Amino acid sequence: MLPVNLEVYRDFLLELARQSGEFIRPYFANPALIVEIKSDQTPVTIADKGAEELMRRMIRGRFPDHGILGEEFGPDNTGAEFVWVLDPIDGTRAFAAATPLFGTLIALLHRGKPVLGAIHQPVLGQLVIGDGEQTTLNGRPVRIRNTQRLEDATLLCSDFLSPAQYQNGDAFAVLGRRVKQLRTWGDCYGYLLVATGWADIMCDPVLNPWDIAALIPVVRGAGGVITDWQGRDPVDAKSLVAASPALHAQVIAALNP
Repeated sequence: MLPVNLEVYRDFLLELARQSGEFIRPYFANPALIVEIKSDQTPVTIADKGAEELMRRMIRGRFPDHGILGEEFGPDNTGAEFVWVLDPIDGTRAFAAATPLFGTLIALLHRGKPVLGAIHQPVLGQLVIGDGEQTTLNGRPVRIRNTQRLEDATLLCSDFLSPAQYQNGDAFAVLGRRVKQLRTWGDCYGYLLVATGWADIMCDPVLNPWDIAALIPVVRGAGGVITDWQGRDPVDAKSLVAASPALHAQVIAALNP
């Protein structure tokens, strides 16, 4: 059973996704888009900043006692019972290169636990929402596919260099040779593909809280297993592995020989 009645929050999440998507869409594949580099050497655009500012205003207007944690503008009242976690464009490098492998991540935490999450791809018109018990794509229930063997699986990772930088790169390379295919259909879009049954495994060796929160209820609601790289609780983690129940244990064992 879910700890709270989520319907009012689910409706509001839909509105957050709709309005932020309308803001982001005109900047996609726009030759006038300017990409700035933040102090952590990651890219940011006016679309990232403006979409987060928009969602923050909406949250403060509707739920002034709720907290907010966003990638671009940090924490605000994050000790509240309810906290919204926002990544306005997860996959800014793809977005800035006119590649639709990005999305907006929106999560609702209740007492520190993610109870509602969304991955919104505003260019392709795909909105995935999960509450840990069910996940939908544009209102239609979806499930992770039941691939049993690594040799039949599609493995996704945002890039092939980061596992060696942050985890066991040799083990990841061995896993990559075992699976049927290995692709960089990554960032949050990789989790969308896993949750909707178009890929089998998504691995990220290093992540931030705003990257993670929305993905947990989405993957679990689709019947998948999501943990950190070592198989531990993904809440407060700094990495993620998502897969079907049949594959997840095999992946964790391969990544941590």
